[in-house]
Amino acid sequence: MHDYDYVIVGAGSAGSVLANRLSADPSITVCVIEAGPHDASRFLEVPVGAVVFVPFRNGRNWGFRTVPQPGLGGRAGYQPRGRTLGGSSAINAMCYIRGQREDYDGWAAAGNGGWSWDDVLPYFMRAEDQSRGADAWHGVGGPLAVSDLRSPHPLAGVFLDAAASVGIARNADFNAAAQDGAGYYQVTQRNGERCSAARAYLDPARKRPNLAIRTDAHVARVLFEGRRATGVEVRSGGRLEVIRARGEVIVCAGALQSPQVLMLSGVGAGARLQALGLPVVADLPGVGRNLQDHPDFVFGFKSPSTVPIGLSVAGISHLWRAWGEYRRERRGTLTTNFAEAGAFLRSAPDVTRPDLQLFFVIALVDDHARRFHAGHGYSCHVCLLRPESTGSVDLASPDPFAPPRIDPNFLATEHDMARMVAGFRRTREILRAPAFDAYRGRELHTAGVETEDQIRAAIAQRADTVYHPVGTCRMGIDAQAVVDPDLRVRGLEGLRVADCSIMPSIVSGNTNAPAIM
Repeated sequence: MHDYDYVIVGAGSAGSVLANRLSADPSITVCVIEAGPHDASRFLEVPVGAVVFVPFRNGRNWGFRTVPQPGLGGRAGYQPRGRTLGGSSAINAMCYIRGQREDYDGWAAAGNGGWSWDDVLPYFMRAEDQSRGADAWHGVGGPLAVSDLRSPHPLAGVFLDAAASVGIARNADFNAAAQDGAGYYQVTQRNGERCSAARAYLDPARKRPNLAIRTDAHVARVLFEGRRATGVEVRSGGRLEVIRARGEVIVCAGALQSPQVLMLSGVGAGARLQALGLPVVADLPGVGRNLQDHPDFVFGFKSPSTVPIGLSVAGISHLWRAWGEYRRERRGTLTTNFAEAGAFLRSAPDVTRPDLQLFFVIALVDDHARRFHAGHGYSCHVCLLRPESTGSVDLASPDPFAPPRIDPNFLATEHDMARMVAGFRRTREILRAPAFDAYRGRELHTAGVETEDQIRAAIAQRADTVYHPVGTCRMGIDAQAVVDPDLRVRGLEGLRVADCSIMPSIVSGNTNAPAIM
């Protein structure tokens, strides 16, 4: 048994920040608990190395599967999530995107005081160490390095030329006054190395005597005395431990596992918990509801050119030379995040703000990089930023080591499918522009797909997540909310949730920067 003031469940993007900020007060003791291993791996440092972890379940990727999705033709989807210090920020594509002003103003308008754009912008800026310098939108000196790509790939420039040729304006900063347009993504890197949340926030705090960082420790449940959270039960190395919290337990396990931890602890819809033989501490029907994610479709092209990253004699030779360049200068191809350029678009003229996001990838990505293709190619993702469809996370079993039951309920409404069709058409227009003529080869999966019905069928057959689940411990002031605007679990004491699961509605872009904010 161990005693601390604060116990943090999960050392991902949110938990790493809290561990740093709380332990900055030397009078406070903090323990952050991570189910996965330490983040000491060269593959986690080198930006290109994430490709090792993302495609399959492994020691640093939970590699979850969803239930079969009617909107995806009955297919089960794939949900990679980070399982190490830094969480998904240790294996993601490092794109730094905050979302739109209206996202946060919508939260505040729903009764969540303190969460408007004007409220949250100072915290985005405080977190940031912007390589371009400080301005009205960006900060310097914060823990999280945000930089331009050190060695942009020439094919990303081809994408921007193609976008310009079909009337899409250039945007030099997706995180400034307006999001519309095409441009390069900024990335969470420092000097060509990945800057995960663990790198940014845990590394500077590791030597603090009042901070304990536990890895390979799986939290089975939160413990209660009456309605007050008093600690957690942890399984580590075959042993069962109790870690006590004198002040608060803060759950930061992410949108798929924070509701799982709560439900295993007796916090959730009473009838569902009782059906699994779990005692009910607090009957909160909103736990695990409101799952939102960005549905995503990926175009793939084989290429006759060896310019895209690929598997060939020339490609392997290039990567070997790139390794030397990276070792010497921390520059070159190994600093790529693959999704180097992209765009924010509107699905129709009457849409008031961008509702589509594109990621142009300088390599051929097929089925989350789980299918390999010899030779060279490139890809382009198009995702819907504000889907109507919502899903759920439930317990599949009372066993804390069993994966949660994940149902994103993708493309369940006509609104979502219609806008994905519009995104398909607009993205294809870019990819068919003359700028790509020298690089374009065989079109995978979508050759001959032209009619409305064919496009809808292709989307149903190929779409999946772009890795942005949120919303399952929703913040609010109504009966279905799980936490209040101060992130305290409703009806309980000493328990908060602080991660992307608290979002009332999904932000219009990548979710890592908002998690850190």
